[in-house]
Amino acid sequence: MRTAAPPHADVAPETEQDERLFLKSVEKTFRVLEAFGQSPHPLTLSEIAKAAGIDKSGAQRICHTLLALRYMERDDVSGKLIPGKRLLDRSFDYLRHNPLVERAVPILIELRKTVQERVDLSLFDGTTIVYAHRLQSKRETFRATLVGRRIPSAVSSGGRAALAHLPDEEVRQILRASEVSKFSPKTTIDPEANFEHVVAARQTGYALAIEEMALGEIAIAAPILNAQRKPVAAISVAASLAEWTLDEFARKHGPLVLAAAQALSGK
Repeated sequence: MRTAAPPHADVAPETEQDERLFLKSVEKTFRVLEAFGQSPHPLTLSEIAKAAGIDKSGAQRICHTLLALRYMERDDVSGKLIPGKRLLDRSFDYLRHNPLVERAVPILIELRKTVQERVDLSLFDGTTIVYAHRLQSKRETFRATLVGRRIPSAVSSGGRAALAHLPDEEVRQILRASEVSKFSPKTTIDPEANFEHVVAARQTGYALAIEEMALGEIAIAAPILNAQRKPVAAISVAASLAEWTLDEFARKHGPLVLAAAQALSGK
């Protein structure tokens, strides 16, 4: 039976789902864990139930189980619920089992030495990208240091670089399905305007994001393609517009991110 992906899933197209095999109890458990993605603060049981879209009794049973398994903990100060340290073990498992991340690390290190700016590896996931490795510059906000952060492909340099290697109709479908909020006053919300950014990336080979995520920040990225020439990831460099003009930044860093991404492509 064909059903659409659940509304909380970050996928643009429909996915095949056999309801005979689909465990709704597992889905609810992950929705409980995903509730923390909507808030940077500890949550009460009622807040978790509301965010997960389930009744309080069901949330209580799931949270009790996750606490027992140590995938959830209680905040020392408030006594409210927070993600457990054991979740980090699963992040480690993913990164350790991803051969692209392992191959990319030495290339990212060399690129960071050359540019002396922030260098990121992001994994392309349709409507979003997920940061898998980050090498910092001399100035960063807390969120810009964290792997696992997920942002819309539409407004990120890495996402635009990846989208540039998809057919127009698929790109438009992803952009229409994307949930884009104003990360900064200059974030591009309009899908058609973001489509034009993707077209520009096709022409140059790299994509730009100018103050999309934060005022004063510029980022440039090139896509990593698999053996079938499909986009799977991107390498990006981010810096401050206080130190670079747009033309200077693109001229210096464009060839460097292209070379780094090409070294990892086709495998």
